[in-house]
Amino acid sequence: MTPSIDDHAARFDEKAASYDDSKSEEYRACASLVVEHAAPGPDDTVLDLGTGTGAIALALADDAGRVLGRDISEGMLDQAREKARAQGIENVEFGEGRFRDPNVPGGDGSADDGVTDVDIVTSNFAMHHLSDEEKREAIEVIAALEPRRFVLGDVMLFAEADPGEPFYSPEVDDPATVGVLADTFTDAGFALTAVERVHDQVGVLVGERVRVADERNARLQAVSSSPELNGTRGTPMD
Repeated sequence: MTPSIDDHAARFDEKAASYDDSKSEEYRACASLVVEHAAPGPDDTVLDLGTGTGAIALALADDAGRVLGRDISEGMLDQAREKARAQGIENVEFGEGRFRDPNVPGGDGSADDGVTDVDIVTSNFAMHHLSDEEKREAIEVIAALEPRRFVLGDVMLFAEADPGEPFYSPEVDDPATVGVLADTFTDAGFALTAVERVHDQVGVLVGERVRVADERNARLQAVSSSPELNGTRGTPMD
């Protein structure tokens, strides 16, 4: 029987207090790559989905203007809020939210405090709890927020998983192949700009809105064809 959202929430409520101490090297490497690729600026609002105890949200707070951390587990959110208080971080807001209903202020045009423009969406080690169809629906919801960048770190299959040594728990997890995720990104209007392989079953995908990616490519092309660079460089600057 497939676990419900309430089942997942209850499971993470139980492990919230010890969650940070239980994470693998692959999880931590993935989290570092998500933070690196998110790269928010001081005017950016970041939405971190499946925020858990706030590892990504709090790491991005120094560089971002505002961070919204969303999770289904109140126990995990309590841990995240306590960490924010202990670190004196005031530009992060933690609250209940789901991949397909992220609870973004004004996201439906009805919130009293106005519409929030989301610039970057991140998620680390959370989306693999959804079925492939639910992942597609979630990424479509994310795309509808019109962020310029979506960074997904997760359990994902670069190769066929070894049934004798899976990185995930088949009873509660449903990771997708990298190919399925890549197709879902592009179908939702994201250009896949980076794929980071941490482990055969763990990685990071970075998607940019097609318009943003096209504009960046145009700038690179303009730089590479500049008269000042002709004859001095064989490749455009990054």
